[in-house]
Amino acid sequence: MRAAILHAVGNDKLDIRDDVTLAPVGPADVRVRIRATGVCHSDLSAMTGVLPQPVPLILGHEGAGEVVEVGEHVTSVKPGDHVVISWRPACQECELCVGGQPFLCMKYVIESFSKGNFRLGDGSTVFGMAGCGTWAEEIVVPWQGAIKIDEDVSWEAAALIGCGITTGVGAVLNTAKVRPGSTVAVVGCGGVGLAVIQGARISGARTILAIDPLASKHELARKVGATHAVTPEQVPEALNELTGGGGFDYAFEVVGKSATIQSTWQLARQGGDVIVVGAGAMDDMVSISAFSLLFEGKNLLSSLYGEADVRHDFPYFAKLHKSGLLDLESMISSRIRLADLNDAVAALKGGEVLRQIVLMD
Repeated sequence: MRAAILHAVGNDKLDIRDDVTLAPVGPADVRVRIRATGVCHSDLSAMTGVLPQPVPLILGHEGAGEVVEVGEHVTSVKPGDHVVISWRPACQECELCVGGQPFLCMKYVIESFSKGNFRLGDGSTVFGMAGCGTWAEEIVVPWQGAIKIDEDVSWEAAALIGCGITTGVGAVLNTAKVRPGSTVAVVGCGGVGLAVIQGARISGARTILAIDPLASKHELARKVGATHAVTPEQVPEALNELTGGGGFDYAFEVVGKSATIQSTWQLARQGGDVIVVGAGAMDDMVSISAFSLLFEGKNLLSSLYGEADVRHDFPYFAKLHKSGLLDLESMISSRIRLADLNDAVAALKGGEVLRQIVLMD
């Protein structure tokens, strides 16, 4: 089968080849034929080493497809079912899972660094990003990583739910629990940032300020729910105009940089919530004064994968989409083929595109 392989961290080009095979399906595994997969900024972070991954690596973690084969112990799905891939499958047995934080379960994360489910023609092992590798025509994942959804959800929409939508909308609904009538600022208007904006709109926020240095992204931010959109240079004026200088109830950072985390901190009012959604580097340290941390009463929160329980949230977000509350079509910049992935990666580096969706033949 065909797949796009990164041979070494730091490489600019992917090796798109057709001699890739899959490891056998284990008793608790599911084999999925990928129908659509997104090109996400986290894929770039894996290529550069910001998000550490073993190599050689098949990238891609945001995808959806059709179940082809299941292991003998699998009862959650069957061949022919439509599924969204979860890049953070939860074992559903550990203390974190049972305690209501399945998004923090590390069982399969740890396994993904030692177990590669792909093979090259010479028999050598290839790993899948986050244990997935959706930039391949087929993948094998634990049954917990294949979540069934309704068949009337398009493959493109289902793929977006697998990462960008769950991360962004989940940060609003699950982590921040944004209240109706509140004020929200969103720093970064890429695919996940737009999902945060949509989550704020769905939650009933009265003011949603989108902040991005690329003015070309402002129109789409308004289309999906932002009430105002500015560049970073325009933030002081907007802060005064929209909050009287007091700050926002909720401020979301969707970039993954220490500098933007610190600027997002300044956007929140006293007692407000600052939610870090962007995935940053391990050596990028954030500095906030201990005085400010205590006396301003702000809450600094992280939101990993939208704090989702994907068993509930994937189908729920699909229902929001089908009802017209989640606009996923507007978030797709283009639809491409697997052979075009190098061009897609280059376009994403340029910063202008949002989600490019790879449609498998």
